[in-house]
Amino acid sequence: MAHATAIQASIQTPVASLSGASSTKVAAPSPRVFFHGTKLHVKQTAARRAAAASVAVRAEKVLFPKDLEEADAPPLNTYKNKEPFIGTVVSVERIVGPNATGETCHIVIDHQGKMPYWEGQSYGIIPPGDNPKKPGTPNTVRLYSIASTRYGDDFDGSTGSLCVRRAVYVDPETGKEDPAKKGICSNFLCDAKPGDKLTMVGPTGKVMLLPEKDPKATHIMVATGTGIAPYRGYLRRMFMEDVPFKFSGLAWLFLGVANTDSLLYDDEWKEYQRLFPDNFRYDVALSREQKNKNGGKMYIQDKLEEYGEEIFDLLDNGAHIYFCGLKGMMPGITDTLKRVAASRGLDYEEFSGKLKKNHQWHVEVY
Repeated sequence: MAHATAIQASIQTPVASLSGASSTKVAAPSPRVFFHGTKLHVKQTAARRAAAASVAVRAEKVLFPKDLEEADAPPLNTYKNKEPFIGTVVSVERIVGPNATGETCHIVIDHQGKMPYWEGQSYGIIPPGDNPKKPGTPNTVRLYSIASTRYGDDFDGSTGSLCVRRAVYVDPETGKEDPAKKGICSNFLCDAKPGDKLTMVGPTGKVMLLPEKDPKATHIMVATGTGIAPYRGYLRRMFMEDVPFKFSGLAWLFLGVANTDSLLYDDEWKEYQRLFPDNFRYDVALSREQKNKNGGKMYIQDKLEEYGEEIFDLLDNGAHIYFCGLKGMMPGITDTLKRVAASRGLDYEEFSGKLKKNHQWHVEVY
């Protein structure tokens, strides 16, 4: 991951954005932004620093579009396959280290404020070209969880961000990648350049919407890999933005990846830990670097089991729990939760059924 430095600027409001020449904004990756009381700290990648070298970076007031907060329901399927929206790539930034197991990119898309969404929703991307399974027909829609708040990384309501892992297929016999079997859409997105056009539909999804009725609630977020995307939106809304939702509860993030270089947005999570120690907890499961209690690889379900009793206590008291990532994560997690339930004398199906009935249980796997 690129090294980062910090730029500090005074602001008059907790809500701020960066501004500069429009050409620089299009060509550079979005900054990492954190609020320290009345100060704004911006962590910039080396690429951003180089692109903005001649631009005076400053903080300014930003007026949020009122309709992004006042709507009674989230926007759904504003754009459909027959009438899609054409978005523009602002930046594509590799966000994992050199020893990560695969490449993951943070992609910022300009939607001009015409394709609003809420935290926890997804955008659909239609990659160019024909569907290889049905020659002569367009490629099918691929859904990606949105990795930003409704205001986007620049806090102006005009962009949305995606967290995309490049899907490749490695032949087990040769050990080489087979280009014919690579993920069409993920490679298209990770190879995109600033200014490229994207055919988009959506937004979609209601299962992973962030419940905001109780600002003191506990939110337990479980992710593997790019399943981290919706939680980035949640946490930025909780801790970075001056919005009607005044979060004062507990946000607990569990992230499972292969190794340290594969951690996603790790600098953001650690900054939240430092700034909000009473409201944010962060635990990781690194399968190739850590061992579980039995000496095996540490997977996300093993990390959950370490805190099983505490998690169940929180759920008993109304906490929300979210699961997002590859569908293969769920069997192991389910087995772990069943063991914890049994140790407490609970029927797991009855317990999880109660959570679902109370809208405390949120799952989005793919």
